[in-house]
Amino acid sequence: MKKLGISLYVEKSNLEEMKAYIDKAHQAGFSRIFSCLLSVNESIDKIKSDFSMINQYAHEKGFEIFVDVSPKVFDKLSISYQDLTFFKDIGADGIRLDAGFSGNEEALMTFNPQGLKIEINMSNDTHYIDTIMDYCPNRSQLVGCHNFYPHRYSGLSLEHFLKCTQNFKKYGLTTAAFVSTNQTNAYGPWPTKEGLPTLELHRELPLEVQIKHMIALDVIDNIIISNCYPSDEELKKISHMRLDLVIFNVELVNSIPEVERKIVLEELHFNRGDYNDNMIRSTQSRVKYKGHEFKLFNVPDYINPGDIIIESSEYGHYAGELQIAKTQMRNSGKSNIVGHIVETERFLLTYIKPWQKFTFNEVK
Repeated sequence: MKKLGISLYVEKSNLEEMKAYIDKAHQAGFSRIFSCLLSVNESIDKIKSDFSMINQYAHEKGFEIFVDVSPKVFDKLSISYQDLTFFKDIGADGIRLDAGFSGNEEALMTFNPQGLKIEINMSNDTHYIDTIMDYCPNRSQLVGCHNFYPHRYSGLSLEHFLKCTQNFKKYGLTTAAFVSTNQTNAYGPWPTKEGLPTLELHRELPLEVQIKHMIALDVIDNIIISNCYPSDEELKKISHMRLDLVIFNVELVNSIPEVERKIVLEELHFNRGDYNDNMIRSTQSRVKYKGHEFKLFNVPDYINPGDIIIESSEYGHYAGELQIAKTQMRNSGKSNIVGHIVETERFLLTYIKPWQKFTFNEVK
C-alpha cells in the first residue's frame, strides 16, 4: 500500500510550526516523516531533546519516522552500527543511510533489537543492494529511498531513476522517492532553494502532478514531500487524490450530453491490453451503454493529444467507447470530442500501461 510522507528539518523549524504541519499533513492523509541528521550541528543532548519532542507528537498522529544518517553521523555521535539505541531513543522508526558501509554492516543492522528499519540510498546504479543481499539481511526490515537534489538540473533522469529503482524492486523491497513543493522560499536541509525533487523533470511541475507521475510509474511505494512547507491549497488537492490509480484533471466541453458525462466521470477506466501508440482505449462503456444512441455533437477536423473522445453511433460497435488521444489524428467525422486532459498532465498519458486503471476529475 502506497504512503504519502512529509519532511521536517528540526534545526530550521520551531516546535509549534512543525506540530501545525504534522496536523495538516495528518488530515490530508500523510503517514510518514523524513528528517535529517546530516545537516544538524548540535550537541547530542540537544539533538535528543529536539528530535524526541517532535517525534513523540508525530507518533501520536500515527506517523512513521525515518532519520537520514551516514557513517560520518555515526562517528560524530559515537554510535556503533551494532547498537542503534540512540535512534530509538529519539523516536525514530528507521534510519536512512545516505552513505553506507560495506554491505555486511547493513545486513547485520536489519536484525537490530530496537526494531528499526534500515533504509538504503537507491539513487546510485551500483551493486550495493546486491552486496547487502549477499549477506542475508532481514528483508522485512530493509527498505530503499532515493535522494533529492537541491541544485537545478542535478536531479535524476527518468531512465536512471527507473533502472536504480528496479535494482530494489527485484528483491521485493519497499521503495521511496521525493517530490517538491514550488512555494517561494521552501527549504530543505541545505542552503540552495531551487526545489528538491528526486526527478529533474519534476522540478517545475505542480506538486500534485509530480505525485500523479509517481503513481503512474507504479514503482514507488512511499512518496515524500522533501521541502517545507507546501501550501494549504497543495495539501487540499493531495488529500483528494487516490494513490492506487491516476486521476486525470479534465475540462469537459459545455455541450457534453448527460450519458457521455457519466461515462467520463463515473466509470473506473482501464487501458486495453492490446496497446497502441495513438490512443488509450477504455471499452467497457460501449458494453454498458450498448443500444444507446450516441449522437454527433462536437466533431472537429482533428483530434489532438489530450483530447477525450467518445465514439458516436456512426462508428457501429465502437459506439460509447472512451479514448484519450496521445497523438494528433484526423477525425473520421464519427468521433465526438467531449473534453481535454489539462495541459500539465498530458505527459502522464505516456506512462499509462496496458490494463492500468484511471479515472477523471472535472475542473472548471
